[in-house]
Amino acid sequence: MKKIVFALLAAAAMVGCKEEVKEDMTPAVNDEQVQEMAYMSYGEKIDASDAIEAAKLGSFYEGMKEGDTMQVKVKGMIQEVCVNKGCWIKLPVNDTESAFVKFKDYGFFLPKNGTDKEVILRGKAYKSVTPKDELIHYAQDAGESEEEIAKITEDKVTYAFMADGALVEEFENPDVEGMEPITEE
Repeated sequence: MKKIVFALLAAAAMVGCKEEVKEDMTPAVNDEQVQEMAYMSYGEKIDASDAIEAAKLGSFYEGMKEGDTMQVKVKGMIQEVCVNKGCWIKLPVNDTESAFVKFKDYGFFLPKNGTDKEVILRGKAYKSVTPKDELIHYAQDAGESEEEIAKITEDKVTYAFMADGALVEEFENPDVEGMEPITEE
C-alpha cells in the first residue's frame, strides 16, 4: 500500500512540476501601428471610419466644375479657424489650395483655438464662386491686415465644404461650448 501511495505522490509531483508553455499569439505591435485618438464631437454624430485623406479630396476638387457636389468624409489638419466664433475653418487639400469649410445651418462651431488639430468632417464638397464682399468679410474674421484685405478685388472660385458633423482632436481648453468627448479605437 505504501508503494501505491508513494507512486501516486510521485506522479502528482511530476504533474504539478510540469511547466506549461503557452505561445502568445498576439502579434507584436509598436506605438506607430496603434493610434487611438480621442475626439470632440460637433454637429451630427459621426465616426472616424472610412474618412479619406484631405489630399485625395484635393484631387476630387480638381476634377469638379462649379455646381458639382460630392458627399464625403474627409480627414486632415485645421489650417485656420474663424477667430470670432469658430464658424468656419480652412482645410488644406493640396500644397496651394484649401477647402473653405462652413457648418450646416450655422448649427455648430469648432474651437477657435483648433488650428493644427486633426479634424474629420462629413458633408458635401463643392466648387463655388465666393463674392468679393464675402471674401473681405472672411479675411476680416481671420484677422488679416488691411493691406491683405485691400488685395481682394474680385470674386473667386473656391473649394467649399458644408459639414454636417465634425470630430476634432481632443485637446485641453477648447474654446467652444456644447461639445461631447468620444474616443475612436
